Amino acid sequence: MSKLLEVRDLRVRYRTRRGLLHAVDGVNLDLAVGETLGLVGESGCGKSSLAKAIMRLVEPEAGHIRLNGHDITHLKPARLRPYRKQFQMVFQNPSDSLDGRQRVGDLIAEPLALHRVGHRSERKQAVLALMEQVGLHASAYDRFPHEFSGGQRQRIAIARALALEPALIVCDEPVSALDVSLQAQILNLLSRLQQERGVSYLFVSHDLSVVKYLADRIAVMYLGQIVEYAIAAALWNAPAHPYTQALIAAVPQTDPHNHRIENKPILSGELPDPYAPPEGCRFHGRCPKAQAVCSTQAPKLERIAPGHQVACHFPTAVEQPQPVFLNLERPLTTH
Repeated sequence: MSKLLEVRDLRVRYRTRRGLLHAVDGVNLDLAVGETLGLVGESGCGKSSLAKAIMRLVEPEAGHIRLNGHDITHLKPARLRPYRKQFQMVFQNPSDSLDGRQRVGDLIAEPLALHRVGHRSERKQAVLALMEQVGLHASAYDRFPHEFSGGQRQRIAIARALALEPALIVCDEPVSALDVSLQAQILNLLSRLQQERGVSYLFVSHDLSVVKYLADRIAVMYLGQIVEYAIAAALWNAPAHPYTQALIAAVPQTDPHNHRIENKPILSGELPDPYAPPEGCRFHGRCPKAQAVCSTQAPKLERIAPGHQVACHFPTAVEQPQPVFLNLERPLTTH
């Protein structure tokens, strides 16, 4: 699969009265065409800052962002504008991202108007088609966002994000403000739209169970850095980093016969101060496996299995598939 998005050594820091806040510190990730990459971690770990930097809503201090091979990291607004059609964003709270003074039809059509796509009548037909695709009745066209439920408003936001037929949609906690039944509806909608349109998602969430449902691969973030990166099933079934293990153990279990809770790792303490990140491994102060080297030497993100990388001095071993050997001294027979 060809690479759609490449992020290399990305760093984001915010200057505040207190000093420099280290939000994103040397992140690398890739996203293929038609793929969903889940980005998970506790609140305050830098997920949203990374998403906004990729969208160029905040300015990276260092590193590179490439979209379809084009470096968009430091493009000025006028030069960035043509690329805006290729990547869009769905925010956590649609009530904040949708202008309550505009009617739904105008909200969804706005990206088309800004990029001068079609005439007014053509844009209206395109909007009605989008509304139908995301499960909104045509009668919603002339109504206002406040007249709809949270799930319906998120459908409006998704239709708006799809209007320009982007290759990438960055979803920043798009279902966290919804109840469980509405979450399932929106996740199913995103999955169906991906199948129909081939769109790629960077899906940001603090909820591993949500990401597990939708993602092909998952990146785990802790205090501005990626600590584990793997195919979704591999990360869920065989997490190698102690932080990932604690996150997965914290996911509520619905199976009464699952006794994992008896030996589950407990994540104690709070995130370290992002204004003064600790030396060495940033997780060592909360890690049950930490040793002296962890407080002095930062681990690198290294491959421990095909498609599985971890930044840990003492990762949990991942079982490798056993090779199959043929006895070539005996001829193969057919029956």
